[in-house]
Amino acid sequence: MTDDATGARTYDVLVIGSANADLTVRVDRRPGPGETVLGTDLVENAGGKGANQAAAAARLGARTALLAKVGDDAFGEMVLDGQREAGTELRHVLVERGARTGTAMIVVGPDGDNAIVVSPGANSRLLPGDVTDARAAVAASAVVSLQLEIPPETVRAAVAVAGETGTRVVLNPSPVPEVLDPALLEAADPLVVNEHEARGLSGLDAGTAADWARALRARGARSVVVTLGAQGALALDDAAGDPVAVPGVAVTAVDTTGAGDAFTGALATRLAAGADLADAARFAVRVGAVSVTRAGAQPSYPTAEELD
Repeated sequence: MTDDATGARTYDVLVIGSANADLTVRVDRRPGPGETVLGTDLVENAGGKGANQAAAAARLGARTALLAKVGDDAFGEMVLDGQREAGTELRHVLVERGARTGTAMIVVGPDGDNAIVVSPGANSRLLPGDVTDARAAVAASAVVSLQLEIPPETVRAAVAVAGETGTRVVLNPSPVPEVLDPALLEAADPLVVNEHEARGLSGLDAGTAADWARALRARGARSVVVTLGAQGALALDDAAGDPVAVPGVAVTAVDTTGAGDAFTGALATRLAAGADLADAARFAVRVGAVSVTRAGAQPSYPTAEELD
């Protein structure tokens, strides 16, 4: 499905994934086993890897839609308000009566690093049939962005529909499984992973990020991006070539929550606009760098004007 006879797509980016309420507390140090520490006042924000990536893309000006499921509770409304503020199309967000919206409990240390526990809630009720029902939206999108905070069978259904409709798949396999479904790996263009995920999925016990990227490409991924935190990223598009190193941007980190989602949303945005993988990764590194200088996930994401 396209929006006119010229073949133009209705959406630049369709994100199919999770939507959560983020409950964040900052601490002077993270507690050890059996230990209690005092933190700051609780801060509630819209989050979830899917909703975060949609918000990041929409704030950068991409025509963005979100397919997700929330509960009919106050957290669900908070999630929807966050997407409205970002500019995301919400007609494909489903509200499940009697369900609790997914929730993430986040503890942020003084260095900006975080520890997160997620209760899936309504995310676990986003089913393959919901994706099939949204086939027209997938077909109308240049890129579909996927993560693994929703049921694996739903992700597989999204990959299948994207393959049938010719929609490019950006896959961020997080939370990372021990073994990634080969059908998902082979659809990923690119597979977006951090160093830990890249090593685990590559099957290599040692090596460098470049080695892991090549191994993942050899295992079937159409292209690979490895994020390196403050050091930037590696982008591998050509199976016979070397990964392109994208340098990081020097910033003072305040909160790294949602930085990977900012990166992935920005990457999908630039790929939808026709950029090559290395250029898209350069843009995404800048967006991710801005996001860690501000507290929270979605509230930290820059607009295109702020990035300039």
